[in-house]
Amino acid sequence: MTATSLKLFNSLTRKVESFHPVHHGEARVYTCGPTVYNYPHIGNMRAYVFADLLGRTLSWKGYRLTHVINITDVGHLTDDGDGGEDKMEKMAAQRAQSIWDIAKHYTQAYWEDVKALNIRQPAHWSIATDYIDDMLEFAKSIADNHCYELDSGLYFDVSTVADYGRLARAVTEEGEGRIDSVEGKRNAADFAIWRKTPAGEKRQMEWDSPWGKGAPGWHLECSVMSGKLLGFPFDIHTGGIDHREIHHPNEIAQNQAFCGCGSLSDVSNSGANIWMHNNFLVERSGKMSKSAGEFLRLQLLIDKGYHPLAYRLMCLQAHYRSELEFSWDGLEAALTRLKRIVMAVGTARARLDEPLEEPKGGWTLDDAHGEVGGALLPMLARFDEAMSDDLNSPQALTVFEDVLALKKADPVHKMQLIACMDAVLGLGVLTLERADLRIRPKAADISEQEIEAALERRKAARAEKDFATSDALRDELTARGVEVMDGDPLGWEWKL
Repeated sequence: MTATSLKLFNSLTRKVESFHPVHHGEARVYTCGPTVYNYPHIGNMRAYVFADLLGRTLSWKGYRLTHVINITDVGHLTDDGDGGEDKMEKMAAQRAQSIWDIAKHYTQAYWEDVKALNIRQPAHWSIATDYIDDMLEFAKSIADNHCYELDSGLYFDVSTVADYGRLARAVTEEGEGRIDSVEGKRNAADFAIWRKTPAGEKRQMEWDSPWGKGAPGWHLECSVMSGKLLGFPFDIHTGGIDHREIHHPNEIAQNQAFCGCGSLSDVSNSGANIWMHNNFLVERSGKMSKSAGEFLRLQLLIDKGYHPLAYRLMCLQAHYRSELEFSWDGLEAALTRLKRIVMAVGTARARLDEPLEEPKGGWTLDDAHGEVGGALLPMLARFDEAMSDDLNSPQALTVFEDVLALKKADPVHKMQLIACMDAVLGLGVLTLERADLRIRPKAADISEQEIEAALERRKAARAEKDFATSDALRDELTARGVEVMDGDPLGWEWKL
């Protein structure tokens, strides 16, 4: 079979385009990472599941992937439009902690979520404060032609670059930017490159600069780190759709200024050839906002007993450019689907005479081409077509389950194809066991060992037709929050 050309939706052109790497055989990707002032909520984590799916697909297609995800530990204000307080400074004051301790704690929490969702490690975690000197040099290189100074800092004049705001489509039909003059700034959309520390104040994070002691603007750091680690232009820049309106247009403007680039009719002038954005995760109760206090973070799902990969599957069930509504019923349905997949993989694995060995470089499309045949080859083609169609993970999941349902396929070839597909989906089904997916809330006051022991006694009582003892054991387990699932079609036996 012939591999399908990878096509991706470019937010800058609003078109699906064939992927053509800047450097032959390579794929260089930058993903806007978290501002580590609080725990990420599950909507934040959808962006990294999407970026991971993209990276896995590129690797599976045979590209040498260099993926960079940044950690913003300085410069991000409470208002993405350059207003409000510094998020990091504000949280440090609230917690009466060092800003460095705040950054360390929430970075580690984010990394734990990354691991729980089976998101692969990028080539680089770029920490913003490690690049302050580079940011200063970048700012100095564009200051004379593109910036002006106010009492509050150094600002970028968006009228000095072509097509400002095209990514967000922030122009009228006449092509004029929707910009009103405001006091101090030349244009309403102008943004801070460097923010001066106000007179009489001292920040925990501040550095000397030609424009006074202060800190970099939020948008500056991503331009600097992406260019430094990947080179301009690189292949793909990803982020949540909320970045499409302010943050990424400002990044693009900086990139144009730094490179001396012209119109965005040549997309490479933006700094990246393709800009990709995942849509929002919607939760109707309003618990997606960190300002609400208790909000939906991955650990809450885990504490309620749900395996985090059920949430990953929930994300994959929707196309990354579609809104995804979160509900507990939806999460439970995703968990049930994952259980069925894990059971089917276990059945397929049991038919092998010896364990499957992963190729040295990981499972790729080429590996599958070299191994599978017969009825499996069209399945591989369908899966490749789905993932090549702008990462159509819902369709790819359907093909994956069709493979699992095959009864007469060669067991070795079938398991190789399962492994190859899961290398893209990242559900970890080769190592997941059915017991891993039982719902076990953190608050439960009964151990798994106690449950299993009671169920063994109950099984023995039922075998002896001692139904009074069997019912008493069931009632005892129910009283402690254990649902005994007699007749469960999945054979899951119990859940908490």
